[in-house]
Amino acid sequence: MLSTILRALPLRCQLCHHRLEQHDYPWCHACHASLPRQPRCLHCGLPTPYVIESCGICLKKPPPWDSLVCVGAYAFPYDKLLHRFKYQGHYWLAPALAKLLATEIESPAPLLLPVPMHWKRRLWRGFNHSSVLAAELAQQLKVQSEPNVLKRIRATRQQQGLDRQSRLSNLKHAFSIEGKLPPHIALVDDVVTTGATIAQLCRLLRRQGAERIDVYCLCRTPPDAS
Repeated sequence: MLSTILRALPLRCQLCHHRLEQHDYPWCHACHASLPRQPRCLHCGLPTPYVIESCGICLKKPPPWDSLVCVGAYAFPYDKLLHRFKYQGHYWLAPALAKLLATEIESPAPLLLPVPMHWKRRLWRGFNHSSVLAAELAQQLKVQSEPNVLKRIRATRQQQGLDRQSRLSNLKHAFSIEGKLPPHIALVDDVVTTGATIAQLCRLLRRQGAERIDVYCLCRTPPDAS
């Protein structure tokens, strides 16, 4: 009954709120064409003047993953869309957000692992947004997504606002892993800023035999921009 009512309602662009045709949802052609794009380092995902294999930062201190693919910075309109998806229950945005990310991925990993959420936080929020995003992304890339391989076994404080040392201490012994892994995997998250959480997971995955680790995220933002 509810789905029938929803289908009968006029669809509107999630950015400019103009009426849409069914196949355009969730944004119109004009808004989609105006979505910001920026050249980035293929290794760390940070902005660069032009697309480059490894930037100066990566050459000096390579991150523990092999490549990072993102859609853009955590700024308008991506920040608004993610806020609606994560905190306002707009689950219907997941396929469109995953599609934006899927178009940036050329050779997908055969297995996607969402960044895990502690059960207490998942209970409070109602769902793990990274798991939902990974499942949608896997469907579009025609690969597998396994939400239960990585576990967050210790409730941690929010990373935002912590200095580097505090972030590292906060994540110590926070994760575990179950099951065997293929040589090539990808971690999926919504936003990567300092990369501390992703780096901790990468170290755990390397110890379990992962040979190549990609990171797929919607937004990649420099630490001083968060």
